[in-house]
Amino acid sequence: MNDVEFATGSVPISIVAKVYGKDAYWVRAGIIAGWLPIGIATRNGKQVTDVKDISSKKGRINFYVSPKKLYEETGYLYGGEANGNKC
Repeated sequence: MNDVEFATGSVPISIVAKVYGKDAYWVRAGIIAGWLPIGIATRNGKQVTDVKDISSKKGRINFYVSPKKLYEETGYLYGGEANGNKC
């Protein structure tokens, strides 16, 4: 894995959902709850860790999905392209 180059930035939730064969809500809930250890969810600069806080009335939640962590968990190498690869 030392010679693998990872894309910069976050992997889009839509691509992560395709990789796992689940919907985007499942991915977001997993990241927030911590049972999907591929990224982090934040709102106003603070980490969101409770799915009860998903309510849009509280403001937008931003998700960062690490290309490296996604690769380590699934073997999927995100190349930075909008549609992903081999999904």
